Amino acid sequence: MDDIEIDEVATPELDDPVLIEGLPGVGHVGKLGAEHLLEEFDGELVRRVYTTEFPPQVDVDGDGVAELTCAEFHAVETDGADLLVLTGDHQAGSNKGHYTLTTTFLDVAEEFGATRAYALGGVPTGELVEEYTVLGAVSDGDLVDELEAAGVEFRPDEPAGGIVGVSGLVLGLGGRRGVAAACLMGETSGYLVDPKSARAVLEVLEEVLEFDVDYESLEDRAEEMEEVVGKIREMQDGPAVPDDDLRYIG
Repeated sequence: MDDIEIDEVATPELDDPVLIEGLPGVGHVGKLGAEHLLEEFDGELVRRVYTTEFPPQVDVDGDGVAELTCAEFHAVETDGADLLVLTGDHQAGSNKGHYTLTTTFLDVAEEFGATRAYALGGVPTGELVEEYTVLGAVSDGDLVDELEAAGVEFRPDEPAGGIVGVSGLVLGLGGRRGVAAACLMGETSGYLVDPKSARAVLEVLEEVLEFDVDYESLEDRAEEMEEVVGKIREMQDGPAVPDDDLRYIG
């Protein structure tokens, strides 16, 4: 196969759609958020993106049918905005691959007429979080006021080490091609999958894009994590995690 191949599954008419990126990263915050949107709004699969930058593997469904691993775009209609939701199980395996793959993702979004993008992710704190603050970064300073009004915090020099991976490049490459892009990063310990942080990020998205979503399934997942959280609390008196290990990757 070629380094990148795209399957065109469907091409629905979308009204000024907003790209929502939620690939794996710290706490799986972005992936959880994107998948929750798809569950709640019954998104329609529109594109599959295959690349040799993904691990050499297939995913096997409940019937034993294998499918080459890929990233997927789903079209989602909400009361407030049409969304083009990007998610998957992997990011690229090389620096060049991150650039090439993000360029492809932005090309697909452009096909559907998207001029705005929100990358969802987590920013690690190294300790358990009680109140889930959402940090922001934008491709254009004009976007700051709207996000601050929705409760997003902008802190100088945070996240430390910058934003690595597709989430960072959606801002960097997207901004260079005129996409109004923002990254919403929920604070998370960095130790475990964090449904509560995913909810905090989605609540910001709800306010900015003016749609409503139910959180019952995310609450159920959060309850399942309570036992794990209890064990981590017992470990917090142990050695601190070095700052170099807490760079945001999303």
